Amino acid sequence: MKKIKYFIALFGIVSIFLVGCSNVIENEEQYIKVQNRIGEENKYEDFKEITGTEQVKKVKSILNDIDWENAKVNMAYPADYRFIFQFKNSEEKAVSYELWISPSKDKVELVIDAESKYIQLDTDTSAELFKILVGEELSDQK
Repeated sequence: MKKIKYFIALFGIVSIFLVGCSNVIENEEQYIKVQNRIGEENKYEDFKEITGTEQVKKVKSILNDIDWENAKVNMAYPADYRFIFQFKNSEEKAVSYELWISPSKDKVELVIDAESKYIQLDTDTSAELFKILVGEELSDQK
């Protein structure tokens, strides 16, 4: 009987420790900073900040589910949009994503330049990601 009590106590302490220490960064307030390209040059301006927890989680979920290709790409023109996940009150280095709208306006292409990763998303995922990041329908782009 004594061994069971010790086992339960130990299990409880370990559980509390794991819950408290897991995903510390996940609990920090995170937002997405979106920038759009100005003109035809490689210049960007702040466009939007996405601070809604559910929207940030959805974008993270989409990006985590992607089967990225390891490729160093050289696009014909600068990205239409850039977005960065940032933590409030943190100096942690953020990963920058670049987003291109396909000529047919039905898909987006993403690049993580620092990691040499590339993907062209399917139509539905492209539309969903674009709607969250830009706040407009992908098909409505000029």
